[in-house]
Amino acid sequence: MPYYIKRTKAKKKDKPLPLFDKAGITVKKKPDLVAKLDKVFSRYIRLRDCMPNGYFRCISCGQIKPFEQADCGHYINRQHMSTRFDEMNCNAQCRKCNRFMEGNMQGYRQGLVAKYGEQRVLLLEAKKKQTRKYADFEYEQLIKYYKALGDKLRKEKGL
Repeated sequence: MPYYIKRTKAKKKDKPLPLFDKAGITVKKKPDLVAKLDKVFSRYIRLRDCMPNGYFRCISCGQIKPFEQADCGHYINRQHMSTRFDEMNCNAQCRKCNRFMEGNMQGYRQGLVAKYGEQRVLLLEAKKKQTRKYADFEYEQLIKYYKALGDKLRKEKGL
């Protein structure tokens, strides 16, 4: 930090020091909209793939498990923003496949082909190479949209 920008030391009980730009003006930190959308979108996907009895079928291994054990698994990695919030790319997956078997990609692809067909899976794989950047406004609208859909599904399925 340059010598001409003076910072005051924060006491242990005080909040951490605010961020400063070059002019010394306090900058507010933006809320993490991607994390909020991830949470709401994941809830919607898990509810969408849940059966009315409160169970779901894992797209990778085919096991039937309770809704509480569902993860939102991504066929194409989350780092690709063009497919991160694509409803076809995301499906309910058991925790074993999603977390410990690194997504069980062979089983996942077979499940996608059975659900959507080979052509649509190939289009999804091609979509991964596109670049996509969301504006804050888009994140906020998607959060509202998927929250409303999730609430509606939760009422319908009684979870």
